[in-house]
Amino acid sequence: MSDSANIAQHLPLMARRQPDAAALKIPRGRTRERHIDYLTLSFAELDRETDAWVERLVQNNVQPGDRVLLMVKQGLPLIAAAFALFKHGAVPVVIDPGMGMKNFLSCVERSQPRVLLGIPLAQIISRIFRGSFRSVRIRIATSARATHRLAAGGASVGTRPPISRSSTDLAAILFTSGSTGAPKGVCYEHGMFAAQVEAIRETYGIQPGEIDLPMLPIFALFNPALGMTTIVPEIDPRRPAQVDPEKIVQAILQENVTNSFGSPTLWRKIGTYCIEKHVTLPSVKRVLCAGAAVPDSLWRDAAKFLPNGRLFSPYGATEALPISSVGAAQIEAERTARAGADWPGACLGRPIAAADVRIIALTDGPIISMDEAGVLPPGQIGEIVVTGPMVTKYYDALPQATTLAKIPEKRLAEPRSAGLDTGPQVQLLRELRSARVWHRMGDCGMLDERGVLWFLGRKVERVLTEDGVLFTEPCERVFRAVEGVHRCALIGLGQAPRQNPALVVEPVVATLGDEGKRALAARLREVGRASVVTGPIQLFFFHSDFPVDVRHNAKIHRLTLTKWAVNQKAIKLP
Repeated sequence: MSDSANIAQHLPLMARRQPDAAALKIPRGRTRERHIDYLTLSFAELDRETDAWVERLVQNNVQPGDRVLLMVKQGLPLIAAAFALFKHGAVPVVIDPGMGMKNFLSCVERSQPRVLLGIPLAQIISRIFRGSFRSVRIRIATSARATHRLAAGGASVGTRPPISRSSTDLAAILFTSGSTGAPKGVCYEHGMFAAQVEAIRETYGIQPGEIDLPMLPIFALFNPALGMTTIVPEIDPRRPAQVDPEKIVQAILQENVTNSFGSPTLWRKIGTYCIEKHVTLPSVKRVLCAGAAVPDSLWRDAAKFLPNGRLFSPYGATEALPISSVGAAQIEAERTARAGADWPGACLGRPIAAADVRIIALTDGPIISMDEAGVLPPGQIGEIVVTGPMVTKYYDALPQATTLAKIPEKRLAEPRSAGLDTGPQVQLLRELRSARVWHRMGDCGMLDERGVLWFLGRKVERVLTEDGVLFTEPCERVFRAVEGVHRCALIGLGQAPRQNPALVVEPVVATLGDEGKRALAARLREVGRASVVTGPIQLFFFHSDFPVDVRHNAKIHRLTLTKWAVNQKAIKLP
């Protein structure tokens, strides 16, 4: 491997090491025997495909360093286009398609792409909303179909080695889900991607030749570097909750999938299908389940459909991934050790080797340096912060958000105020890029005496009452165990620090009548009285369909539920 840190170099490396091994399989229908019919590309073919994409970028005058908005289908178009941009030294801008048009257009306008690489619908959108796309100077149209075209027509395409890049050069801009605020562009450097690949490989023991079915399209970009075959799932990334579990199970069984990433919502749906149909997934070694806390029922049920594999939950965020990891075995050990006692929250396991994790005192304002952050001892609750080679250092064109989310190891030379003008903005970014930076996760948590990390909930969703602070995860896990509850959410009514805590319940039966709601509320109140953390909760609301994030369909929009509850009548129980 060259001295370059360009993340794209892993693809030609794998093309040399295992040229004929399948790199990518894209579903294109069913055979007469009802097997899934796949278009298959080897690592050598995928490398040639990206070379063809690079050739097209050059022909369209795309320059190294250009920001390129990717609006393509998952699978071959996304992987080939992204690696071609990495090879060419351009910067892919990847925005979730399901975040809503208003948020999407805001993200486009802020990221200022020079190039749009997209399907026909994307080209039409860019013409209709010209204001948001005014930075675009080059438009490259791609097919709406995920077909193998560019390098398949017999035309010879010269081998294009990746352009040399340093570890601190900008590689991509990926957007957060916006589950507790507006989506933000996260600036990834080439070295950060490389650190993520190495951390994932070491933490989970992934070997070249494994077969992955990633149910979040962006995770497929890691697989060429890991030497894994990518099986593109039959899932609409705009509506992941509508996935047909039978199709996912068929793909896993047919292709002997060994690894899969998906949210707790998706894997609970798949697991329920397997249990009901008496199906197991013997080829699967590991399921990585993230995006929200894994429910106890899924931890318990995983062994029923994963006879040779284990369920893991990596903890992290778009800005820093992975940070820690926990497996079913550790969850079971914690369950035994804490039998009969309230859990602190969701167990996140121990931090991975590359991550330095601390807990700092809760505050909503900016923090000048780690010396002034107020690091807390084991057992105390605060905000989770992390540093390491996979931790991003700044948001794109959002100096105020950067100031609030990032903590330099040492105080920077320039004052870090919300009203930065152009000069200090540039200086801030220059200093952050060269500094050791801690990322504030925006999550409340604690490290216990054994070094195990616990998640208690999002900082902005904690409920501040006259009698103290209530955190979402410890409260909700008590009520989730009650029969008849599909999902529940702790909210706070009124102004902090005198909020009234309330629970919003999404029942299993969506058409539950008034009597049924009162009966379920009574059971919840009875259970709540028995726990120290839930004793103060006397107000209960019922909601038929929780608002959740599009990316994982697992993160509940509690602040949206709070606004909804203001105009609703609660069931109040003493």
